[in-house]
Amino acid sequence: MRKLIVQQWVTVDNIAAEEDGGLSFVSGEPFDDEVTDNPFQNSMMAFIDSVDTMILGANTYNESKGYWPFAEDQGEWGRKLNNLTKFVASSTLEDAPWGDFPAATVTRDPAATVLELKEQSGNDLWLWGSLTLMRSLLDAGVVDEVRLLVCPAARGKGTRVFEDRQDLKLVEATGSDNGVVLLRYEIKK
Repeated sequence: MRKLIVQQWVTVDNIAAEEDGGLSFVSGEPFDDEVTDNPFQNSMMAFIDSVDTMILGANTYNESKGYWPFAEDQGEWGRKLNNLTKFVASSTLEDAPWGDFPAATVTRDPAATVLELKEQSGNDLWLWGSLTLMRSLLDAGVVDEVRLLVCPAARGKGTRVFEDRQDLKLVEATGSDNGVVLLRYEIKK
């Protein structure tokens, strides 16, 4: 069975979005087409190779659709991201174009959509950002893993990843030269 994996960029003080909604703390470098010996980028490429479907909330979709389909500076990472099958959870969108790439499918019931997708064959599912959607899918019990990319920064104020109690089981903790620490957790059910 496929898993739903949430990935969030966060600060060391658990902020996933600054007060203005921004992510100025994100420490990743752009990808290019050169072969890299950068362990952080290699880890990120291995992750994107392990998924074939991206789930986004409407806000994350609206923030991303103008950049990612045209992000040539992101090299192979960008091409892989753009070619993933995409679903956008929204109660108002009718369609969700993604530049010259296949449009996303709009879903009004993301938990039911995730459950259906998990039953199909394929690679894992990736929930990208979308804090409100993440929380509703956690409440629905359909999230299997949370990947936190912890950046070497603190903000003090902003939107935290978790608002309520959440029991997690550590699967991996890996630091990288750019200061980002990957923390992978299974959701205890």
